[in-house]
Amino acid sequence: MLRKIAYITGWVLLGAYLVVTVAFTVHETAGITCREIAINDDEDQLIRLSRAEVARMVRSVDKKLIGRKLDDIDTEAIEAHLAKNSTILKADAYKLVVKDSVKYKGVVAVKVKYRKPVFRVLSSSGDFYMDESGHSFPVSINYSANVLVASGNISKEMAREELLPFVAFLEDDPFWKAQIAQVYVNGNGELLLTPLVGDQVIEFGPVDGYRKKLRNLRAFYEQVLVKNNWNKYERISVKYSNQVVAKKRK
Repeated sequence: MLRKIAYITGWVLLGAYLVVTVAFTVHETAGITCREIAINDDEDQLIRLSRAEVARMVRSVDKKLIGRKLDDIDTEAIEAHLAKNSTILKADAYKLVVKDSVKYKGVVAVKVKYRKPVFRVLSSSGDFYMDESGHSFPVSINYSANVLVASGNISKEMAREELLPFVAFLEDDPFWKAQIAQVYVNGNGELLLTPLVGDQVIEFGPVDGYRKKLRNLRAFYEQVLVKNNWNKYERISVKYSNQVVAKKRK
């Protein structure tokens, strides 16, 4: 019984302490102004804007942000403005009060997550990246990503509906990720693949049935090309059903 009373008393005293501490903190930090913008992002992301550029975008929402009271800063407006940038997947803005060796200061902290490009498209419809959700965003001198390149006759619809599942499959497979460097789409909507190893062109045909075509092509790689025949063939075709046709160099 005494132990229970002591337990309850302890919680009451702790609660009272927290109330007093919070009240003291609120009193000490009342009227604190923003003195800093802190940008937090993952440096390993393929696409990143510079932190200075993101801070500039934050300041563009409120030109008097630095020096304004934290209570008067609209973090939702900052998030909405950053979300307009096509490279940004998500942005969270929040207000912090930190204390240095002398006094309190206000900080607007922004956490940014960027879109992850799966491949890049170079075509008459534009030069853009496409992420895993099918969202396209422009190439910029401010960032670059080492991803597979698709060129030729490619509309944004084709890139999203046909090429994205195909390229995503290549990227998820360690063998094909290390093998295919580029995709070209000709006027008939057929794919020509450029490998990283070997000096041949792969006639892939339409995207349809790509899993079976890749399975047949891999069997050819493992049974023929792996035997020091990487440069023996100038053209390999899997465009026809259930067969691999290879043309030797002259």
